[in-house]
Amino acid sequence: MKIALTADRLFSPLQTIEGPVVLIEDGLIAAVAPRAAIEIPPGTQSLDFPGHVIAPATFDVHTHGAAGHDSMEGSPEAFAAIGRHHASRGVAGYLATTVTAPIDLTLRALEGMATAIEKSDATIARPLGIHIEGPFISPHKRGVHNPSLILPPDVALFDRFWQAARGHIRLMTIAPEMPHALALIAHARSLGVRLSIGHTNATAEQTIAGIAAGASSATHTFNAMRALDHREPGVLGTVLDRDDLFAELICDGIHVAPPAVRLFHRAKPAARAILVTDSMSATGMPDGNYMLGEIEVQVANGVATTNVGSYNSLAGSVLTLDRAVANFTAFTHCPLETAVRMASFNPAQMLGVEDRIGSLAIGREASLNILTAEGSLTATMLRGHMLPAA
Repeated sequence: MKIALTADRLFSPLQTIEGPVVLIEDGLIAAVAPRAAIEIPPGTQSLDFPGHVIAPATFDVHTHGAAGHDSMEGSPEAFAAIGRHHASRGVAGYLATTVTAPIDLTLRALEGMATAIEKSDATIARPLGIHIEGPFISPHKRGVHNPSLILPPDVALFDRFWQAARGHIRLMTIAPEMPHALALIAHARSLGVRLSIGHTNATAEQTIAGIAAGASSATHTFNAMRALDHREPGVLGTVLDRDDLFAELICDGIHVAPPAVRLFHRAKPAARAILVTDSMSATGMPDGNYMLGEIEVQVANGVATTNVGSYNSLAGSVLTLDRAVANFTAFTHCPLETAVRMASFNPAQMLGVEDRIGSLAIGREASLNILTAEGSLTATMLRGHMLPAA
């Protein structure tokens, strides 16, 4: 089946095309060009979106779940529900993200995640890999993670995770100041895993050492990391200062206030900023009690919290990635194409999979979003299948 999509603009997102046509054949992009440069073959189904923008479907590298299900369940039913929900919000792919849990539970979850990754469903968002968040983090910046289950970085334990995941671990959050962290960073990087500095109380010196060992990103910038000090910039100051470091941001207006979002936008190059959701099972669900791994979370008025030890902590979010794009554009007044890139091409480039996801080019899967000029999601196509309106 041949389809021709037209709209006012297209973000590839590395270039902008005015008055574009996207030709799709058998679920793949056959051509992307201005209307004047393309002859639409006879018999092609035409779908026109006046006043709208065509953009790549998004890629969430930090999400724990949605639709009442958590990735740690590791079941086909959980990943089917999570994939359907993410697809309804314009996500083509995501990293199934763990939370600190007992080792045996983590190993079982990783096996289930690997099975979901190795299966294929063209009409839902696919898990393209695994993001290990915990247990190799700082107890001083643990956030929602259970302090009794946090462990020092350990190459042998990581290798057990790697084997259970059948090599599908793509990203791991780690605190570089912890004992043996630098050795684990170097070991995991040698296997192709990307390392993200997070849940950390690292000084600037310790952060720079982590980067030198192989870390290339930062987990949910501002959250669960040492605050900025003018004499000891710490991890936050280093993340904002380093142009070579990717950095995640949860742009829900709750985890990071809009003025801090604007500071992030001014500090980080557009090619190194990444929008994530850190979403949990309550995403897409009404307020109530939900689970994040083994942790009970209360959601009220769209804010997810839990009691950890003696304090109350944010526990992930109920943010969707399309909302993060619209929020970032509204908070910073940046061009929409900047926020689109942060949720599509940049996370793919950080992981080294930009040839698979995150952009619109000839020969790629036809996974794309139709957005209003303000960034609101109107429609989604995944691998040539136009999804029903959410």
